[in-house]
Amino acid sequence: MLMHNPPHPGEIIRELCLEPLGISVTEAAKALGVSRKTLSAILNGRAGISPEMAVRLSIAFDTSAESWMNQQVQFDLWNAEQHRKELKVERISAA
Repeated sequence: MLMHNPPHPGEIIRELCLEPLGISVTEAAKALGVSRKTLSAILNGRAGISPEMAVRLSIAFDTSAESWMNQQVQFDLWNAEQHRKELKVERISAA
């Protein structure tokens, strides 16, 4: 079941991981082993969580990579569903 308008995973990282710990984007990027630009794009919703980033986040914040990937899939799927009527798809049925 799809969550109604789920937050982008970057919002979760910022609000539940970085802010409570008082960690800056620069510090977090260094700890994750990525550039500040890469992390900033995720935090600002301009990029999604890749499987590799999910593993990095799981190590850094003692979470599961699956939870990060699930958040990204929920976000992506909800957004795709918003454009369902625009898709030019025909139902396929058995002859």
